[in-house]
Amino acid sequence: MLTEITAELRARSTPVALFVRPRGVAASPVLADWVRSRVHSGDDLLIHGYGDPIPQQRPVLRSSRAEFAGLSEHEAGLRISAATSAMAQAGIPAREVTGFAPPGWMVSDGTLTALRKSRLALCADGGRVHDLRTGTVHRGRVFPFGGGGSERAEALRCFALLLTVARMVNRVELLRLHIDATQAVRPGPRQAFLDAVDIALEAGAVPQAYRQLVARKTDRSGKAA
Repeated sequence: MLTEITAELRARSTPVALFVRPRGVAASPVLADWVRSRVHSGDDLLIHGYGDPIPQQRPVLRSSRAEFAGLSEHEAGLRISAATSAMAQAGIPAREVTGFAPPGWMVSDGTLTALRKSRLALCADGGRVHDLRTGTVHRGRVFPFGGGGSERAEALRCFALLLTVARMVNRVELLRLHIDATQAVRPGPRQAFLDAVDIALEAGAVPQAYRQLVARKTDRSGKAA
């Protein structure tokens, strides 16, 4: 089913960005092969956290899925290093990784500082895409499709998202659509996601890859690196 939805997006000339958990890729040669094939065909690849739960020292008001929401620079740096190492062990070197997307869409200032010291080019959180090389911030909300619940609740949520996308597409410079792999294999969320893509395209939206938002490095002669 993931191959089907990526094919549907390619048919619409819409770039794909894969959000990948490094530990999952390292543990599954089949998944690693598929991810490598997608990257080599032109898809963006964003590291999606690392995978270990964060021990809670005190009550917090954030999602337990937001692995990097409250980390210090040091803690985040250790996890980012472990994540890139796991990807490399799976045969995906850092040069093939476009950037980082925090689980739960939330990222701490310490994590952003650690990411700027890494070899990654960008960080995509829930409302912004950070160019880690230049400091430029591209504002653009992400619209996630799916999420579970009853079929009726899911259908209503997807319908509401479609209405929001239709309303917002001509009001913002950057609009991002996201569907989790577990939702992409389900007919309802998958079709709603593709419908949202079609709505945006029909309204005149121009498909753009994450890497296109990031300014290319230049050396002292002014040539792109």
